[in-house]
Amino acid sequence: MIIVPEFRIAELVSSSECFVAVERVFASMARRSAYNFPVIREAIGHADALYGFKSGFDRESLALGLKSGGFWPGNLDKGLTNHQSTIFLFDADTGRCRAVVGGNLLTALRTAAASAVSIKHLARSDARVLGMIGAGHQSTFQLRAALEQRRFEKIVGWNIEPAALSRLEAVAAEKGLPFEAVDLDELGAQADVIVTITSSFSPILKAAQVRPGTHLACMGTDTKGKQEVEAELLGKASIFTDEIAQSVTIGEAQHAVSSGLLTAEAITEIGAVINGTHPGRRRDDEITLFDGTGVGLQDLAVASAAVDAAIAKGVAINVDF
Repeated sequence: MIIVPEFRIAELVSSSECFVAVERVFASMARRSAYNFPVIREAIGHADALYGFKSGFDRESLALGLKSGGFWPGNLDKGLTNHQSTIFLFDADTGRCRAVVGGNLLTALRTAAASAVSIKHLARSDARVLGMIGAGHQSTFQLRAALEQRRFEKIVGWNIEPAALSRLEAVAAEKGLPFEAVDLDELGAQADVIVTITSSFSPILKAAQVRPGTHLACMGTDTKGKQEVEAELLGKASIFTDEIAQSVTIGEAQHAVSSGLLTAEAITEIGAVINGTHPGRRRDDEITLFDGTGVGLQDLAVASAAVDAAIAKGVAINVDF
């Protein structure tokens, strides 16, 4: 069995390589060559933690396995990141455990890659202003990945605690781009692309604040009850997602569906756009929204890339198991 520890991941897999892996697995999902198994996510009644499993199988790449982990809100006080996860890969031919891979950085990279894939395939080609809602740990990964997909000229940001926007401002400065902290009305008025990455359980962005032609990547809602944008926004936008079953149950679409503003049949898998079986954006004034719920196949794809790189670079740890 191969072990790829967390501290090795940064030297093995780049954001661009994660982008390729995630785009490829979304396409495989749309072809029905890859599928995710039902997600398990539970409050364990200890340390205020959420813990669960995401798993699946891709018949094209033969990636089989699961990610186990969750959210421990008290970890920062212990010098650890709140999100903790480990990815297990299995040999599709024999069922033997092939690899155990540190999943913390990979989760951040694959989540950012998903929103970047949506920007590549759905945002207007002339998008120049990027809006960021949320300034937590994941926000910088989202920002860096988004900046690779369009020739953005400015970044505007909002966060419930404005002081945290300094981490986004630092990335903007590094890229030589202006950054402006704004209220939500101004963010919607300026932004051509909006990325939401919060842990909110009530809508932050209202439908009236989003102008025609905007593309939104809603990346924070991955649990029943979470919500980042007003349900009415999904009712008037064209909705795309990683997986429809998750979108309507634990994703941003759950609220619009439950209130009758949206049906599952009106949601399109982003993989269909990648494959060319759906046109994606049809008009410049169309509002497009990607509901990024996070699927296990993303984790397996990027973990497989990390294992291959570890073997190629001679840093894979082999143990008898």
